[in-house]
Amino acid sequence: MNNITHIAFDMGGVVLHIDHEQAVSRFEEIGVADARKYLNPYHQQGLFGQLEGGQISAETFVTELSRLIGKPLTHEQCLYAWLGYLKGIPQSHFDALTRLRKEGYRICLLSNTNPFFFEWADSKAFDGQGNSIKHYFDSLYVSFRCKLLKPSREIYEHVLRSEGIRPEQLLFIDDSERNTEAAAALGIQTIHVETNEDWTGRV
Repeated sequence: MNNITHIAFDMGGVVLHIDHEQAVSRFEEIGVADARKYLNPYHQQGLFGQLEGGQISAETFVTELSRLIGKPLTHEQCLYAWLGYLKGIPQSHFDALTRLRKEGYRICLLSNTNPFFFEWADSKAFDGQGNSIKHYFDSLYVSFRCKLLKPSREIYEHVLRSEGIRPEQLLFIDDSERNTEAAAALGIQTIHVETNEDWTGRV
């Protein structure tokens, strides 16, 4: 951990455990028969990718997905489907994030995500104890707000510039090897973990 002042975490598969099959199942349940074609554990496709990249709003997503499947959907149905990705968050993850902040590291979120999922993350339901994700992180870099997606070079440069740090001062933890390789190419220190792996003993 020499020279590291900041630690950036991916959200799905790292901070929280995800269930890809449950998400596919929920989208199929609300009428998206070919949901598997669009959904990916790391990077979404089509309309779903446009939502994560900040190219369209949540409202436009609901409208366009309704048009795509030929029946009206509500915001609540889409929120329910997106939250299918949520499997849970181990208490040990909350404890590790709290410990790292107490040790003096600045803790950042760097995630490809969308306004539906973030609506939940930014609510008091996030940790089950009345705290949102902001309780655990100093900075939140989410794709739909930055209008940038990992593994683009630009999103990592955006984080470094915003935090005012050099690449070697940042440790980035992600479950996508494409994402950690892209960050490492810029000189960022990285840890690649398997999806839903316990990373708490490595930092």
